Amino acid sequence: MPEIKVTPLGAGQDVGRSCILVSIGGKNIMLDCGMHMGYNDDRRFPDFSYITQNGRLTEFLDCVIISHFHLDHCGALPFMSEMVGYDGPIYMTHPTKAICPILLEDFRKITVDKKGETNFFTSQMIKDCMKKVVPLNLHQTVQVDDELEIKAYYAGHVLGAAMVHIKVGLESVVYTGDYNMTPDRHLGAAWIDKCRPDVLISESTYATTIRDSKRCRERDFLKKVHESIERGGKVLIPVFALGRAQELCILLETFWERMNLKAPIYFSTGLTEKANHYYKLFITWTNQKIRKTFVQRNMFEFKHIKPFDRSYADNPGPMVS
Repeated sequence: MPEIKVTPLGAGQDVGRSCILVSIGGKNIMLDCGMHMGYNDDRRFPDFSYITQNGRLTEFLDCVIISHFHLDHCGALPFMSEMVGYDGPIYMTHPTKAICPILLEDFRKITVDKKGETNFFTSQMIKDCMKKVVPLNLHQTVQVDDELEIKAYYAGHVLGAAMVHIKVGLESVVYTGDYNMTPDRHLGAAWIDKCRPDVLISESTYATTIRDSKRCRERDFLKKVHESIERGGKVLIPVFALGRAQELCILLETFWERMNLKAPIYFSTGLTEKANHYYKLFITWTNQKIRKTFVQRNMFEFKHIKPFDRSYADNPGPMVS
């Protein structure tokens, strides 16, 4: 049987910096190209010198596939394509292509403008990198070349997240990226055709974690928020991941509506606001319930949630932000 070689350049027995090199039927595919949140030195990005010591990566890679827009899966992309050098195709879904540059620019701003780091990708490099992106539709077989074909499937997790089935001749690999088997308030569960790949590469960060029921956790959270509001308090909720922010907004919006609460809810402007624009735009990627209510109203047009301004912090009375 021909050999399939899998080399983690990141995320092997580690969380972050997802970047898997797969060699199958003479083709080399890079799956994700993420950064590591825990490092500020060379270890922040995958070690691309493993692929080649000198010269561009274009000669060594047939394509790059990005599973979703979180930085631990796409944060090294402009560095890889513009600073190390890669001119080949980069595949990702339409929502990922829309949201990815927003997160990359935010990452660049914090690293360069606030922390003052040098030797980092620029805004122009992000734009040039995104020009190399080829958008993927779900369930569409894409011929990368005469022998290599890829097909994307819905992964849940965040808007636009995809699993991918890679085929060369009779050999095949499935790469899941991050996926979710339980639907949440705004996304459906992951789904893939019945298939028998030679190799399955799966996300396993929480594989052995047994969590409390989601309903119980949400009930406890809402109870604490409500108690604080009733006492006239201010509730500050730190949310660092896009997708989680949208989920929380829907949870609070629904609760406010049901309980007829009047205390204001604010979300920090910037990232969440920009992303909400795309969540409204790509409504077909959300779950059944949101698509159904879309006829009456867009679930991301929040009635009780408004953009935050720093001057609101000193306002008297209860609030959530």
